Amino acid sequence: MDIKVLGPGCRNCRRLADHVDEALASAGISATVEKVEDYQRLASFGVTSTPALLVDGELVLAGRVPAPSQIVELLRARA
Repeated sequence: MDIKVLGPGCRNCRRLADHVDEALASAGISATVEKVEDYQRLASFGVTSTPALLVDGELVLAGRVPAPSQIVELLRARA
């Protein structure tokens, strides 16, 4: 599973990255996680609201920071 956390490095972007790490650890899911903070790369994904989360190239959420348990549900639905 390939996960990208998109955002310019703001507090909510860091929180989302932390929640993704917590979700992966609690669910025992193996994934590659990349934090994308470069504005040009962010624009290339077509994301207009951050933080955002891509799973295997698919945008699964944008503009909010869900709880780790909600992220587990998102990830399991795509595993």
